[in-house]
Amino acid sequence: MREFTNPPLASAPPVGGLADVVFDHAQEDPLRAAFGRKDENEQWRDVTAAEFRDEVLALAKGLLAQGIRFGDRVAIMSRTRYEWTLFDYALWTIGAHVVPMYSTSSAEQVFWMLHDAQVSAAVVEHEDHAMTIATVIDRLPQLHKLWQLDSGAVQELYEAGAGIDDEVVHRHRRAVTPESIATIIYTSGTTGRPKGCVISHANFMAEASTVIGLMEPIFTSKRDNGASTLLFLPLAHVFGRMVQVAGVLGKVKLGHQPQMHAAVLLPDLAAFQPTFILAVPYIFEKVFNAARRKAEKDGKSAAFEKAVEVAVRYADAIEAKAWGIGAGPSASLRMQHQFFDKVVY
Repeated sequence: MREFTNPPLASAPPVGGLADVVFDHAQEDPLRAAFGRKDENEQWRDVTAAEFRDEVLALAKGLLAQGIRFGDRVAIMSRTRYEWTLFDYALWTIGAHVVPMYSTSSAEQVFWMLHDAQVSAAVVEHEDHAMTIATVIDRLPQLHKLWQLDSGAVQELYEAGAGIDDEVVHRHRRAVTPESIATIIYTSGTTGRPKGCVISHANFMAEASTVIGLMEPIFTSKRDNGASTLLFLPLAHVFGRMVQVAGVLGKVKLGHQPQMHAAVLLPDLAAFQPTFILAVPYIFEKVFNAARRKAEKDGKSAAFEKAVEVAVRYADAIEAKAWGIGAGPSASLRMQHQFFDKVVY
């Protein structure tokens, strides 16, 4: 058997954990828009790096006040939303292990993951999720806490931790090392029950740094507000989680969309205007086909097809340049690309 190896493009730092960048970025550039989230009027508003740091810190205090300790395992069962990322980083701040569960998981699937990972607390999105866990709660004696996002869990925890000093949280954060467990992700498994895959802080940091290195141009957008992406992949899957971690590490403005239906995605893509999106091929196909149908309905078929042609030529030129066999997009092609970028949005 022949073996081929390549040197790693990035490695995890020798100390610290995933949550450190939240505090570092807030100190370096507190007013940078780190996230976009919808308000009560469904309008996107910015969350600065300092605001996110403060929310992570407040939530971490609440979790400590409610008995979550270093090394405890906490499950999250929710669709993709801002609060998932908030809980992820708050739990990582205090050294807890996050166990993600798909929002569509059955009661038996939920039982197996909570039991096998020895989860002591869980965060769910809404009442249906809470009821799913309730049907198996008598078989989970180690599960002591359950918080529901749609019932004010975040505010409840903020208030619970109000009396805890910041330094208590930072002592937990400083105890996290690259080798500490960050998450346990359950795969479907080839046979039998799902298998829990243990992923360390170092694993995620190295992977995210490699992604940023390989895709450096899209992580350093020349747009006025920098790079941004709309995350709609499930955060229970490692791909969605990697997008989240790389986005936070790479200072990409991150938005969340809980639905992958093209009819919902298209308006949010137009409103949020991400500089890039990462997804699996069938999602792009759905969005593309929906956009084409909308263009046809609006009488813009010719403009849409021209935009497709320009986008393909632009992508081919970029790829050729990356492989060292071309000079990249011409000035004319760049202008066409920028023009149709505005047309599409």
